[in-house]
Amino acid sequence: MGRVVVYYHKDSDTMDIWFGNPEDEVVCEEAGEGIIFKKDKDGKTIGIEKLYVSKTVGITDKPMPVEVVVA
Repeated sequence: MGRVVVYYHKDSDTMDIWFGNPEDEVVCEEAGEGIIFKKDKDGKTIGIEKLYVSKTVGITDKPMPVEVVVA
């Protein structure tokens, strides 16, 4: 896997995690529990969107904790 990019959008309380090119997104597929798979034209998952991040994680006014693990 190459580069992974994570965006947190405070206004919409969503987080996008991209491991493919966001410009290649053509379809979204809801997986349940506030998770959406973002797919390219071949149906390959290139990103994941998490809805209601602060409510799910229990963060309201604190900085969001992020841990990066490279294996």
